[in-house]
Amino acid sequence: MVRLNEQAPEFSAMAYADKQFKEVKSEDYKGKFVVLFFYPADFTFVCPTELEDLAGKYSELQSLGCEVLSVSTDTHFVHKAWQDASEAIKKIEFPMLGDPLHTISKAYNVLRTNEGLSDRATIIIDPDGIVKSIEITDEPIGRNAQELVRKVQALKHARENPGMACPANWKPGENTLKPGIDLVGKI
Repeated sequence: MVRLNEQAPEFSAMAYADKQFKEVKSEDYKGKFVVLFFYPADFTFVCPTELEDLAGKYSELQSLGCEVLSVSTDTHFVHKAWQDASEAIKKIEFPMLGDPLHTISKAYNVLRTNEGLSDRATIIIDPDGIVKSIEITDEPIGRNAQELVRKVQALKHARENPGMACPANWKPGENTLKPGIDLVGKI
C-alpha cells in the first residue's frame, strides 16, 4: 500500500503517447517529479473535463521538471480510440497508461475492487521516488489542474529550501515559513 513519504511502488504499463503505443516504466522518470493522475474510465463525464484541464497545464508542469502520467483501468487501445473521438482528449500530450490488470491501481491503493475502476486520485512522487502527495476525491468531484501546479511548485520549493514550509495559498515568490518554537502561537 502506498504511504506518504515512502518509496513509490514501481510499475510498467502499455500507454498511448505521441500517437503510438509504447511501454512506460516508472524508472523512466527517475530524477523528475511525477504526477500519477488516476481516473475511473475513458468515455465518461467528469474525466474528460479533468484531463482537458490537465492537458492545458502540462507544459507548465514540464517546466517544473514534472511528468504527468494518466492512468485508468482501460487499455491503451481504448485511450487511442478516445483521443480519436474526443476534441477534449485530443489535447493530451502526456502518456495515457492502461491498467487493465489493475496492478498499478492496486499498488497505489486506488482500485475500487467491486467495480474494477480506479478512484479519482492524484499521487505526486518526488525525483527520489518518494510519495509526497496523495489526493483521492469522490466520483462526482473533478480536480483542478491549477491547484496541482501550485502543489508541485510548493513541493519543488520545499525540496530546494530544506526547513522551509509553504503556507496555504502560497505561490512562488511569496513568503514561506520556517517552522520552529518562535512561530508557535504567532500565526
